[in-house]
Amino acid sequence: MTKLSYECHMLGDSAIVIKLGADIHVSILNRVRQLAAYLENNRFEGFIEVVSAYTTITIYYDSFQVYNHYSEKGTTRKNGRASWTNTLLPYDIVFLHIQHLLDNYENEIEDNGIAPERIIEIPVCYCEDYGPDLADVASYHRVSKEEIVRMHTSRIYPVFMIGFAPGFPYLGGLNDKLATPRKSVPRTRIPVGSVGIGGAQTGIYPFETPGGWNLIGRTPLALFRPESDPPSLLKVGDQVRFVAITAEQFQYEKERNMGNGL
Repeated sequence: MTKLSYECHMLGDSAIVIKLGADIHVSILNRVRQLAAYLENNRFEGFIEVVSAYTTITIYYDSFQVYNHYSEKGTTRKNGRASWTNTLLPYDIVFLHIQHLLDNYENEIEDNGIAPERIIEIPVCYCEDYGPDLADVASYHRVSKEEIVRMHTSRIYPVFMIGFAPGFPYLGGLNDKLATPRKSVPRTRIPVGSVGIGGAQTGIYPFETPGGWNLIGRTPLALFRPESDPPSLLKVGDQVRFVAITAEQFQYEKERNMGNGL
């Protein structure tokens, strides 16, 4: 394994961002997942959570807890690079701690593997009532609507990030022939479960929100369930496969999910 290359910078007064590269690629995503799992397994005092996205890992922490714990501790680094004293700010303390962890990352990573990738099938109804922009996308690419559906369901998409709204997956791996500019005038209300294309990405709206992506279908699955743990159906690193269903199947699955409290 090559030596880990990274950059760190502040995000407000209670978070630090670790950037592993500039290129959006599955190989970088896998490195992000692996390092995030390693950091999760080596929590420090004041640690809140790790959030992975594309090429970055963001660590959120409690500034007061970090300062109170480590300033009293006054720990000195043994490798001579730096020391923790009561003159350092919480960010400096967290940065030094993370730097120490990353220094040892290559030596310890064998014992901190990542969970296997999950392949999640997402049923999607691509009929006109659920995919109001399908015809426009087909016209833009000068192909049939059936060809758009075929291309969209023929790939497996990695989840690069969960964001924008709780449970909203940003999916990579879209066929270049499906890349479509966002709408010039965004909709003010997009139905729950809408599947859209925005530029070179595809994604799913878990809530009724405004949005400017081209809507080509809709899923009856609930992507965000507050009563579940974790509440998001998908997570970074998952693989998504879209499966075309009929309007009748959509209604059946929707009613069945509602009956299960989803």
